[in-house]
Amino acid sequence: MRLATDGAELCVDTTGEHGDPAVLLVAGARASMDYWEKPFCARLADAGRYVIRYDLRDTGASTTYPPGRPGYTSDDLVSDAVAILDGLDVGRAHVAGISMGGALTQRIVVEHPARVRGITLMSTSPAGPGGPDLPPPSEELRALFARGAAEPDWSDRDAAIAFLLEGERPYAGRRGLEEERLRELLGQVYDRSTSLASGGNHDLLEGTEMPRARLGEIAVPALIIHGTDDPLFPPAHGEALAREIPGARLVLVEGLGHELPRWAWDEVLPALVDATG
Repeated sequence: MRLATDGAELCVDTTGEHGDPAVLLVAGARASMDYWEKPFCARLADAGRYVIRYDLRDTGASTTYPPGRPGYTSDDLVSDAVAILDGLDVGRAHVAGISMGGALTQRIVVEHPARVRGITLMSTSPAGPGGPDLPPPSEELRALFARGAAEPDWSDRDAAIAFLLEGERPYAGRRGLEEERLRELLGQVYDRSTSLASGGNHDLLEGTEMPRARLGEIAVPALIIHGTDDPLFPPAHGEALAREIPGARLVLVEGLGHELPRWAWDEVLPALVDATG
C-alpha cells in the first residue's frame, strides 16, 4: 500500500493482525524495506505481532529525488514514521531500527514518546553530539570511505547487483556473506526500486541534531542488539547505548557484523519477540 506523508508517498507493507502489538521496522541508509526480509517478518507475525515495514524516501517504491539533491531532511524521516502509524491507525508501536534506522528510532522515541511502547536498536550508535568518544570504523572501512567507489550503470541489472553485493562485503562479520541469499535479495531490491542511485541522498541529509544526553529521557523498554564484529560501529557503540538508556538490555551476537544475515535470526528474533510482547 502507499501512504501519503508531508511531501512524499511511502510504500508500506504489513504482516500479521492489526490488533496484535505493533512493531515498526525502520531500515538503514540506502536500504528499502526488502532488507527486513519477508520470512523474518512472518516469524515475528507468527509470534503475535503486527509487523510494519516501509521504504524510506529515496528507496524502493517510495518517493525518490534526483541523486545529489534530497528534497527533505532527517526531520522528515522522523515525521514519516509517525505518519505511517497514523495512516495505519496504530496508536503506539514498538519501533525497531537498524544502523541509520536506529538513529532515527532514537529521535522518534525522544520526540514522540506517546507513540512508542518500546524500542530495539540494532547495529547503531548513540545519535547526536555529546558524550565520550567512541571507536572509529575499521581501518578497511576508513580506507574504503577515503577512496570511494565508482557507481555502476544502474540500468544494467547484473552490474548493479554485483556492485551492491561487493558493497556489502566489507560490513560482514567473520562468517562472511550469505552470497546466494544476498544475491537473491538484491535482485528483489533492484526490481522494486524506482531509483537506486537516489539512495545516496541519505548520506547528504541535514536536520536537527538530538543531543546525546536526551537518551536519558527514554522511559520505555529498550533492547540493544549489536554484533561483536561490527566494523562500522564497534561493540563499544552498542555498550554505550545500553549504559545511557535507562534500563536497556544489551544482546551481543557473536560473529555478527553490520548486517542481519539469516543465521543470526535464531538469536535476534527471540530477543525481539520478548522485547515486543
